[in-house]
Amino acid sequence: MTDLLKGVNLYLIGMMGAGKTTAGRLLAAQLNYRFVDTDEMIEKVAGKPITEIFGQEGEAAFRELESKVLGEVAAYKNLVVATGGGIVLRRENWGYLRHGVVLWLDVPVEQLYARVKDDNSRPLLQDPDPMAKLQSILESRQNLYAQADVRVRVEAGQTPKQVAAVAFEEIRKALKPEQSQSAELN
Repeated sequence: MTDLLKGVNLYLIGMMGAGKTTAGRLLAAQLNYRFVDTDEMIEKVAGKPITEIFGQEGEAAFRELESKVLGEVAAYKNLVVATGGGIVLRRENWGYLRHGVVLWLDVPVEQLYARVKDDNSRPLLQDPDPMAKLQSILESRQNLYAQADVRVRVEAGQTPKQVAAVAFEEIRKALKPEQSQSAELN
C-alpha cells in the first residue's frame, strides 16, 4: 500500500474519542510512516494542556494554533496524522488536508460518549448535558467529516487493530480505482 500512497500523508479526522490517535499509530506502523498527533504538538508548542488554552485564551486562539500546527505538519511526507475533532471547522485546514488522504473515523455518538464521559480534559464537554453536547457537535460537523476521501464506520466492540485493518482496506480501495481506470483507458 505504501507504493499506492507514494509518500502522501494520511490525515485522520473524526469526533473526540473516535480513536484517531490509537488507529493512527497502528496505521503508521503498518505503512512504515511516522505518526503525529496535532493535539500533542499543540500542547508542546503552547507549553500547556489544551484545556488551559481553551480556558485562558478561548477556542478561537486554540483553532488558530491548530491551523498553524497543521500547516507545519503538512510540509512533511510519510506521516499518519491524528487531528483534533474540530480541525474540519476552518476552511484553510482543508487546504492542508487535501494534500493528503483524509480518513474519517465515523463512530456512533453513544460509543463516543462511553469513551469520553469520564475524560475531564475535553473542554467542549464541560457541559451540564455532555451527551447532548456531543450529539450537537457531531451534527454540526457531520457534513464536514463527510468530505473525507475515505469513511470508516466503527462498529461497537471493534478493537483498535480491527479498526486499523478496515481503514487500511478502505484506503486501498480508494486509491486503486485511479490505477484500474487508467488501465481501462489504455
